[in-house]
Amino acid sequence: MLRNKTQWIIILFVVVAAFFRLVPHIPNVTPITAMALFSGVYFSNRKLAFIVPLSAMFLSDLFLGLTTISIFVYLGFVLVGMIGMITRKMNLKSILLSSILFFLITNFGVWLLSYPKSISGIIECYTLAIPFFRNALIGDLFFAGVMYYGYEFVSKRIVKTA
Repeated sequence: MLRNKTQWIIILFVVVAAFFRLVPHIPNVTPITAMALFSGVYFSNRKLAFIVPLSAMFLSDLFLGLTTISIFVYLGFVLVGMIGMITRKMNLKSILLSSILFFLITNFGVWLLSYPKSISGIIECYTLAIPFFRNALIGDLFFAGVMYYGYEFVSKRIVKTA
């Protein structure tokens, strides 16, 4: 199934990104969105594009704790992976689209679980989430850049030596 060195490199990048969720960080500055987008873009095997990052995410969540909002986080994660599969690019446009989609889905879950089911409730929920979106966007841009350029650097070196 995994005879290809490239697939192993991609798995390693996803596992390392998931590990970064466990180290102290600024709230919401995490590799979640970048990890999903990266997997969708680079895994040629669609099953692996979902299984590997979801497994890495779940393992890190065993340490961080699963919450009622986790289902929305995982849904956003899967949809971001699909963006990667469709665009086949990690660029500013795909990163911003992924960040916005993840923000909308996860905060919709927060609204459903914690706010009055009204227009004012949803407006309040999304308004209060804006500072977290700023941090998430910083993390998404940073980690997407590290994963993209890191992968390009490493894969060229590995392929040359193969």
